[in-house]
Amino acid sequence: MKRMISLAGIVGMLLCGVVTAAEDRPLAIAIHGGAGTIEKSKMTAEREKAYRAKLEEALAKGYAILEAGGTSLAAVTTAINVLEDSPLFNAGRGAVYTYDGTHELDASIMDGRTRQAGAVAGVSRIANPIDLAQMVMEKSPFVMLAGEGAEEFARAQGMAMVENSVFDTEHRRRQLDEAKQKLDRKGGDQASVNALPVPYRMGTVGAVALDREGNIAAGTSTGGMTAKRYGRIGDSPVIGAGTFADNDSCAVSATGHGEYFIRFSVAADICARVQYQGKTVREAAETVINDVLKPVGGTGGVIVLDAQGNVALVFNTAGMYRGSRTSSQPASVAIFGE
Repeated sequence: MKRMISLAGIVGMLLCGVVTAAEDRPLAIAIHGGAGTIEKSKMTAEREKAYRAKLEEALAKGYAILEAGGTSLAAVTTAINVLEDSPLFNAGRGAVYTYDGTHELDASIMDGRTRQAGAVAGVSRIANPIDLAQMVMEKSPFVMLAGEGAEEFARAQGMAMVENSVFDTEHRRRQLDEAKQKLDRKGGDQASVNALPVPYRMGTVGAVALDREGNIAAGTSTGGMTAKRYGRIGDSPVIGAGTFADNDSCAVSATGHGEYFIRFSVAADICARVQYQGKTVREAAETVINDVLKPVGGTGGVIVLDAQGNVALVFNTAGMYRGSRTSSQPASVAIFGE
């Protein structure tokens, strides 16, 4: 009897130790809502308050998932859903207009534990593209689906469709009108993405997270470029460019001038520098964003997180909507270059 009690006690102690160890593991989440010409002098106090409140909401809901023992993937999608559902950001309901006056949305997600990934591009009837990207990752043998095919897959999985007009907003319509006027003065064509000023070429939301199991994940969602044409797709749905996650290195979600982020494989490059050069996430991000991209004209930023809970929020523009919270650092959001 004593031997049985002793064994039971040992098992209980071991289980308690496992639970305690899991609870002591770091948790972390970081989010962004796009980078660009974001200057305090050009933003009303009311609008700044609205942006900060929505960033705080996304951060709080994502972190709550982690605190409850949820996965990094669930935290990423939860945080991104908040930003997709807000007309303040260029994703989901706040998506910019194409040249033809419609909306085409892109998103991707990656699991750092398995390096499985899913992405969708050019969808027009999906309320939350990040959810469909996760569905592609988990319920198909593919990584990326586009346009009508992606929506056919969504319907087959039981996902509800929405009217494209759901994404209409007055301020994005004004941006389209202004962009088309600028394009008309330049000849009316946008075969070159440099035909428009930087503010029209940027706008994304994203999240990276670390859960109690030590797994990291990354996700990115966007409405793309104002007045985009010809089925243009940026870096947001491209694994290795706008999104990347690997437990052995880091998780990255990017925002900026997508063509540069694709050409320079920004997200994967940052993680490669962490894994193979032993750089910290901040060192790797600073090098790629400021030393690699900036000299060639690439503008934007990244949020980066490693499996130890270290966070870096780096950008080479006037501002980036951003926020982070870890088990050792309280929640913090920022907008400008403060």
